[in-house]
Amino acid sequence: MTSAAQYRVIAEMEYTPAAVERGYTGKTLYVNVGNGAIEERPVTQQMKDLFIGGRGFGLWRLWNAVEPSTKWNDPENEIVVSPGPVAGTTAYPGSGKSITVSLSPLTGNVIDSNAGGYFGPYLKFSGWDAIELQGKASENVIVLVDGVAGVIRLLACPEEDVNTHVLADRLLKTFADSEAPRDLAAVSTVTTGVGAENTRMGCLNLSFFDMKRQAVRVKQAGRGGTGTVFRDKGVAAIVVKSPGVKPDSNRPADLAQLQAAGSKINKEILELDESQCDMRRVGTAHLVEIMDEYDLLPTHNFKFGAHPDAGQIASSIWRARFGQGMPDGCWLGCTMSCSHAVDDFELRTGPYAGTKVLVDGPEYETAAGCSNLGVYDPDFVLEANFYCDTYGIDTISYTTGLAFAMECFENGILDTEKTGGLDLSFGNADAALKILHQMARGDGFGVVVGQGIRRMKAHFASEYGADPAFLRDIGMECKGLEYSEYVTKESLAMQGGYGLALKGAQHDEAWLIFMDQVRNQIPTFADKAEALHYYPMWRTWFGLVGHCKLPWNDIQPADNEQTAEPAKVPEHVDNYCKVFEGVTGISVGPDDLIRQSERVYTFQRVFGVRMGFGTREHDAIPYRSVGPVTEEEYDSRVDRYDAQLRDEAGVDPSGKTTAEKVQALRAYREAQYEELVDRVYERRGWTPDGVPTLAKLQELGIDLPEVAAVVESHQ
Repeated sequence: MTSAAQYRVIAEMEYTPAAVERGYTGKTLYVNVGNGAIEERPVTQQMKDLFIGGRGFGLWRLWNAVEPSTKWNDPENEIVVSPGPVAGTTAYPGSGKSITVSLSPLTGNVIDSNAGGYFGPYLKFSGWDAIELQGKASENVIVLVDGVAGVIRLLACPEEDVNTHVLADRLLKTFADSEAPRDLAAVSTVTTGVGAENTRMGCLNLSFFDMKRQAVRVKQAGRGGTGTVFRDKGVAAIVVKSPGVKPDSNRPADLAQLQAAGSKINKEILELDESQCDMRRVGTAHLVEIMDEYDLLPTHNFKFGAHPDAGQIASSIWRARFGQGMPDGCWLGCTMSCSHAVDDFELRTGPYAGTKVLVDGPEYETAAGCSNLGVYDPDFVLEANFYCDTYGIDTISYTTGLAFAMECFENGILDTEKTGGLDLSFGNADAALKILHQMARGDGFGVVVGQGIRRMKAHFASEYGADPAFLRDIGMECKGLEYSEYVTKESLAMQGGYGLALKGAQHDEAWLIFMDQVRNQIPTFADKAEALHYYPMWRTWFGLVGHCKLPWNDIQPADNEQTAEPAKVPEHVDNYCKVFEGVTGISVGPDDLIRQSERVYTFQRVFGVRMGFGTREHDAIPYRSVGPVTEEEYDSRVDRYDAQLRDEAGVDPSGKTTAEKVQALRAYREAQYEELVDRVYERRGWTPDGVPTLAKLQELGIDLPEVAAVVESHQ
């Protein structure tokens, strides 16, 4: 057992942990890692009314910390982690989420990213509704939140290996009262790794202790580079030590109401999951073969949506390799239990080659990202998955960014001289791993890939004379954030879901592919605009209160398809109303939940405008996500595209060259996207340039003087 005494105390503050009452402690924790200032800050009633918690609290604290000129690597930038009022509930599945908010190294704009694990609930039960870190340390530091002893300490970190799988395990054993499983499970950490130091796409790893495996595991706040901010500030870890978790730790207004709602969905999960998405046995990896079947699985930088080798990384492979033979949950009481892992995987490359490790996942996004590289080797997926996690690199930005570089290699923009001898052909697994290790070390061509697609585009144009228009078309990023792993060419609504997402191209706001492309449930522009209002607001709500979205629609009641709006899963929406009321004592209906989200969502859009973003030009998307960029793409689906030209665009393809058909289809599809943007802005109460109107702020009750001033300067 390592002693905590080895960590030199830089600053400390004793405190009496605030009791949770109806989901809130009423306090947030501020730590300036540069000057050692530690403060408790009050949570006002206005904060709870307007911003709810989670992502809302993070945005509000960040808004008050930065100026319009603040950059991601300025000391004034903050990392804020907040769990939300419902987080920590054990009666309802998926109630362990927390949200990280910061200014992004990739986008320059506000980023939010959610993660499971125990950290958020443990932070709350240690007396805090959020933690905000500001400043820059002159040495590696650890922030310790000891909710048992009632002390906050800023500690010097002497550890040489800060990669997550090493440091998280070390800290767990150092700060737990003993190595007994119950004591180890009382500690949770936030860590990252050297990859976050040397790229712009660093992720944060939030830990939980797996009682079955007797090992620490992690879930990622992956998007936008929050891990990079973490390491730029000199933070090696946050450690929280919780006084324990009980069914009533949130001191809910009505525990019986919570338990009744939980009992209903738990019964559905246990009875229906295996015949629906099988989340308890295979998790999100079940999507690989489904996406491949519907031409939605990205391969070769989103050129195509299916591949004959996709079965080699499909769910049957992972079902056989996931360990422990039972469901795995990343929060207590979650019967969805979709957080699977592979045990004793032996690494073959990198600094830990020959070591047997525990690999969390893979999730769908990681497996599909490897498909995007043209690699269908499950061992590669696991090796890349592990190293991305321990290095603190977002698997989505890594695979999507490298796929872009591979297409540039395919087109002669790059060659082995420019890549330092690496053959970046699609399917070259060895080169892909070498790039990953270079990214972590900060050397070789990995430095270029680690800057993200937006900066690669500028570099390849200026240094290598590449055509900026072609790079724009195939560079799968929006707002500077790399696309997550869905091919959207045949779903206008999903194109809008990516392009209009506040933080960049991430599917967690509006995953509309099946509603739009497969089921044709939203055929008109009005239908799509309504969906692009409702679903981003609905999904935002999970990040306000501390819920995971998966129990909402990845398990459905047996009679769901007979309801008026099955895509909304109305029984579960009703459950969430009861859960929120059960915790907070505030009576709400479905429209109230949407209203809560709309306030925060609109505020975040204004925040983006304040930081120099948040207008129409930033909602533009690469044409690769709209339609076929190349003749090769068009010819691969020639019957489909010819029919669309004829039947939808009113253009006869007969006698036209493939190049002419590509351009005709492009003109039609780009016009469709622009009309969709117009309709969505109108539905959301925004101007034609994408700025929320003052009337919308007033309607939502967020016309605070400093918020209204931003909007008024753009009207």
